[in-house]
Amino acid sequence: MNYIPLILFGVLLNALAQLCLKQGMIQIGHFAFSFANLLPIGIKVAFNPYVFGGLCLYVLSVLVWLLVLSRVEVSFAYPLLSVGYIVNAIAAYYWFAEDLSITRMAGIAVIIAGVCLVARS
Repeated sequence: MNYIPLILFGVLLNALAQLCLKQGMIQIGHFAFSFANLLPIGIKVAFNPYVFGGLCLYVLSVLVWLLVLSRVEVSFAYPLLSVGYIVNAIAAYYWFAEDLSITRMAGIAVIIAGVCLVARS
């Protein structure tokens, strides 16, 4: 059976979780790590819907990943997690206006080549 769609589903859940967490932290804003900030920032983080949603997506992605690991070799599945780097880089470019330089695009191309090699094995 082909488990690549299941693996990619887990990877996409994980990538979406990262994007949600980023959106939540954009809303919260920059803060200093200090004991005085522990409670006020902790409350903001705990009650931010994007952070909460991101954490829920992480939990779901872990459940899918456990399902994947029960069916395929970890040496096959784990390298496919790098697809998440590609998804996050492209999504961050469009949603957060983050830089997608030539160097980053070259790195993405290398990742794509590696994923193709692993997926063919």
